Formats: sequence, C-alpha cells, structure tokens
Amino acid sequence: QVQLAESGGGLVQAGGSLRLSCAASGRTFSSYAMGWFRLAPGKEREFVARISRSGSVTVYAESVKGRFTVSRDNAKNTAYLQMNSLKPEDPAVYYCAADRVIRGNTEEYNYWGQGTQVTVSS
Repeated sequence: QVQLAESGGGLVQAGGSLRLSCAASGRTFSSYAMGWFRLAPGKEREFVARISRSGSVTVYAESVKGRFTVSRDNAKNTAYLQMNSLKPEDPAVYYCAADRVIRGNTEEYNYWGQGTQVTVSS
C-alpha cells in the first residue's frame, strides 16, 4: 500500500514556474514507476509525464514537453514535477500516481494522490 500527497500548487503568473512534490509513504517507493496527470474543469484527465523506477526514463505529453521536468528522489520517497513557462492552458488539479501497470493497451496506476491546484493568471 502506498499513500501519496502532492504539494506545491498555487497561483502563478503566465510564464512563471512552480515545482510540485509528491511524497510517498512506505518503503517501496523505488519499486514504483510514477506518473503525473492533470484534470481541468470540463476536460478529461490528461497525462502529463511519467518517470521510471530508477528515474532513467522519462516521458512527457507533447503539450508540456520542453517546459516541464519530472524527477524523483528515491532516498526521500518523493517525485517532483518542475513546471516552467506556465501557460494559461496549464491550470488544473495535478495528481501524482504510483505503480504503473499495463493492462492490454491501457496504462493504469494503482495509487493516486489527492491532487494540488495549479492556477495561472494571464
């Protein structure tokens, strides 16, 4: 069982930066691939980025590539999402997720945090 807690959201001007953190409980954090997703009002949940267990492999959505960076510190049981050059289309509740599994053609995660709100003012 893993519990996830996001932090670091807030209000930032367009073009600004925020760093989200995802703190995980338990001693098996390093055994889980981690993902970041976002959910904006009226839209479907959107994949943002993911990182492998060791941190050596990262994948990004096209919409954030070059602006966001996902990382992790397994010694601190924490994953991060550094968001730079924030745009008016980036506001959403951002969620971290752990334990990525592939079922058929679908990617799923077994554990989710409660989310943290990111707001961008123009």
